Amino acid sequence: MRATFEVAHVLDRSWHCVEKDTLNGWQIRTLRAIKDCRTIALGGHVDGCDSCGHVQISYNSCRNRHCPKCQGHKRQQWIEARETELLPVPYFHVVFTLPDTLNPYAIHKPKVIYDALFQAAWETIEAFAGKKNKAGMISILHTWGQNLSLHPHIHCIIPGGTVDQNGKWKLSKSSGKFLYPVKAMSKIYRAKYVAILRASELEIEQSTFDALFKKEWVVYAKRPFGSPKSVIEYLGRYTHKIAISNHRILSIDDHTVRISYKDYRTEGQKKTMTLSHAEFIRRFALHILPKRFVRIRHYGILSSSWKPNKLPNLQAVLTALPIRLLPTGIKHPKAQSCPCCKTGRIITIMTFGRRGPPSEYNKAAYENPTSQKSC
Repeated sequence: MRATFEVAHVLDRSWHCVEKDTLNGWQIRTLRAIKDCRTIALGGHVDGCDSCGHVQISYNSCRNRHCPKCQGHKRQQWIEARETELLPVPYFHVVFTLPDTLNPYAIHKPKVIYDALFQAAWETIEAFAGKKNKAGMISILHTWGQNLSLHPHIHCIIPGGTVDQNGKWKLSKSSGKFLYPVKAMSKIYRAKYVAILRASELEIEQSTFDALFKKEWVVYAKRPFGSPKSVIEYLGRYTHKIAISNHRILSIDDHTVRISYKDYRTEGQKKTMTLSHAEFIRRFALHILPKRFVRIRHYGILSSSWKPNKLPNLQAVLTALPIRLLPTGIKHPKAQSCPCCKTGRIITIMTFGRRGPPSEYNKAAYENPTSQKSC
């Protein structure tokens, strides 16, 4: 069901609130793409039925990864690709978080802070796996809390075992009941992250490092998933999430935006919050990642170097099934059927720019109230 209110509506009504002196060019470009998504500003195409002659106008999507309207199909494609890479072993969900002491650095140097987060998390898993064993991890960066505040953390899906030097699978010492001791992981993770930060380009005072070591760094580990299939279903909730979905926007007026959120300090109780347009845009912009930044990363036995041959071999050994090659592409959806006659196929007749479609097509489309859509 389409949301009544959208992030694009806030941007459209309050584009003057986009502070060009505090946001960088990439953030402004991203916000503009979200504002213009599925509008005449991005052009579109005229589609028609090859059977009954039904005509409809579709406006182009921005396809930006931060856009609430453009992530559904990407999520499904990613899930379908990952289904072929699952191992028939227990999987664990581990979350690595950063203390708020680092938030100012995350705002001004996000790539450095977030790259270090990925690196420290993987080095922590490698340390517990042992030098002679190969672990695996899929990690997904989230930067937000429920109220759009800055809260960098990565969700990691980790198989409950490793591959030894002989290529044999070794189940974790807990026999799949838990991954590694959380408190020990927290200390190793903190030490590794600080070491990476010291070697980075950032100029950080010693007092900041002292403050980081005084804090308890949070590493959260859930119980293993029920089955490999449930891993995929779970991943689908996290892979292409953005800071806020359109459905969480409850109302918009000339000056404010009211959103819903879960307060985890009160056991996830649902609450509402009212923000000014400028504050909403400022908070949303905090979570626009740097250009070309990779927010979903694969490591070890789940990395791209393992996928062509090693991963299928491991799958075959663990399942005692013939080795199967991974698919080279994603299945494309079938042609859309005509909403009018239900039998014909919708095909593209022509494309158009921001000036809009020719008047004859515009008239034909608007004669039918179901003929205008977004794609």
